[in-house]
Amino acid sequence: MNKWLTLLALGISYTAQAESLKTTTVAYREVEATYDSLATAEAERQSTVSAQVAGRIVEINFRVGDSVQKGQVIMRIDPTAANQDVAGMQARVREAEVQRDNLQKQYQRIKELFQQQYVGQAQLDKAEADYKSAVAQVNTLQAGLKQSTTNRNFTTINAPYSGVMSALHVEVGEMAFAGKPLATGYDPRYLRLSSHVPQSQMSAIQSYNKAYIELNGQSSWLSASKITFIPTADARTHTSEVRIALPENSSVLPNQLAKVHFVVGQEQRLVIPKASVLQRSELNAVYVIKAKQKPQLRQIRLGKTLANGWVEVLAGLEAGETIALEPIAAGLGV
Repeated sequence: MNKWLTLLALGISYTAQAESLKTTTVAYREVEATYDSLATAEAERQSTVSAQVAGRIVEINFRVGDSVQKGQVIMRIDPTAANQDVAGMQARVREAEVQRDNLQKQYQRIKELFQQQYVGQAQLDKAEADYKSAVAQVNTLQAGLKQSTTNRNFTTINAPYSGVMSALHVEVGEMAFAGKPLATGYDPRYLRLSSHVPQSQMSAIQSYNKAYIELNGQSSWLSASKITFIPTADARTHTSEVRIALPENSSVLPNQLAKVHFVVGQEQRLVIPKASVLQRSELNAVYVIKAKQKPQLRQIRLGKTLANGWVEVLAGLEAGETIALEPIAAGLGV
């Protein structure tokens, strides 16, 4: 009698446990068929700042990995030579302005004397030509002064936009010269994935124009906000490039690998929620729920991981069976 009471109590316990577990029914469902392709992340806005004047690097304010705001000073080149050049040009401009002012006064006097017929036309023409030449000389030197001032400004290297420094090509004490790369940075807000897709798949991919992005370390897939098809093909590999926009601040790094799932159709597959699968090393299993029985752990063979949290079942389950949505809770007997 005690044995039967024990079995009855166990049956009631298992029934209560099964009722408390969240469950789902295994079924064939219409899901999105996808073509899966590896993709490489790249920055839409990435640039390398280079030196525009020669000089020694005297200051570096940011290192690789640092965030830099637009306009902040990344580094400085020794401005001594540039300052001397500006000072020299300023002196030449002042000298030319004095010469211009003197020739202007002389021209005015000659002009008055000419009106009184004390000097001839030749003297007036020469005075006018000398004055105009002095004016042109001042303009030329002022332009040179502006160029020297601009070159001096080039000794301060500012960030062209807010971003992250990804490479530093010089160190303090090194010589910079025009055209030498100094630092590379990118804007982490604007990243995209680049994938090369076989031409045989392009028609279906373009037709649906929909894709999901699978990133390492993230359980849920991201929906691509924009897909750009590059209208060229590689004659050697017979592939075309497809660019997939990433959401802003997606924490992806340039050159990082990701998987893109391009939607190419609809199909019926036997699927279960991926959250219901218990993974232990190479083992994939689920807890099958049957009336008045303890949840049974059953090994299954999985196929493709699909969008919206579904995974295909190839073997181990049949349509209509009930499984636990929370395998850990089922295993603990909650």
